Amino acid sequence: MFDLVSFIPRAVMQGVPLLYGCVGEIYTEKSGNLNLGIPGIMYVGAIGGVTGAFLYEEHAAEMNGLLAVLIPLLSCILASLLMGLIYCFLTVTLRANQNVTGLALTTFGVGVGNFFGGSLVKLSNSDVPSIALSTTSKFFKTSLPFADKFGAIGKVFLSYGFLVYLSLAIAFFSAWLLKKTRVGLHLRSVGENPATADAVGINVIKYKYIATCAGSVIAGLGGLYYIMDYANGVWSNNGFGDRGWLAIALVIFTVWNPASAVPASLLFGGLYILNLFLPTGAHMAVKELYKMIPYVVTLAVLVIVSMKKKRENDPPASLGQSYFREDR
Repeated sequence: MFDLVSFIPRAVMQGVPLLYGCVGEIYTEKSGNLNLGIPGIMYVGAIGGVTGAFLYEEHAAEMNGLLAVLIPLLSCILASLLMGLIYCFLTVTLRANQNVTGLALTTFGVGVGNFFGGSLVKLSNSDVPSIALSTTSKFFKTSLPFADKFGAIGKVFLSYGFLVYLSLAIAFFSAWLLKKTRVGLHLRSVGENPATADAVGINVIKYKYIATCAGSVIAGLGGLYYIMDYANGVWSNNGFGDRGWLAIALVIFTVWNPASAVPASLLFGGLYILNLFLPTGAHMAVKELYKMIPYVVTLAVLVIVSMKKKRENDPPASLGQSYFREDR
């Protein structure tokens, strides 16, 4: 029997990193920047949080719950923000190619994460190539105190750490900001036609910097969630997988709508773990085929969305193009 009550919470936990990465990339692309460095930024955000948590656990005589959450959170935000600033400096200020810069940032981010991760493993004198920050993870995984009183409903809707609910709040707030506010209108105009936006007095450079850096911070929180909540505080090099790339693909699937990213992330989170719930018997080859489902669905969705010739399904008109004010 398919255990839906057990499946949904695990699908949510798998989908939250995708949701953070997708919403972060939507902000970036709405400004006209195509940031393929999201996987690296999520990786750096994760190791930033791990580093902050490790140093606090090593030097704190007694763990304080508030500090145990704030220190990794701020470390993650600063690390992700730095990555966003690097991307903006190269692509907005120096007008470097956005595709090349993004890919380089992914490679750089993974290298930075592995370097600091390996260093922390040596400092911890661990017998295995990983770090376990279980004490800090408990504070991130703390669910609502009354969740157990509601049975299956509590397990499905109320049994998560605060970063899950924060991701939902960010997604719905972002949808409102982009569609209903003047700031969102200005940001969308920058992504569609920066020359026209510049002509009417909108600071194109400022909007590109702020949107890209904000998107980088949001994506970095996805990396922090994966380590501190989903992985129970265990860091191992190259353990993040391909979630950053799936998050970028989800941007097209959601047609650049942060609210649509919520059900889309839940769907792909479920597809990611579907192989664990479908019967395979002794046929391991079938299990490996099941693991291909999220990638096959991703390809199918990209083809279907590309075939639909609707204006609202199109990316921002200036996406991936550097803005030269002199050409206006």
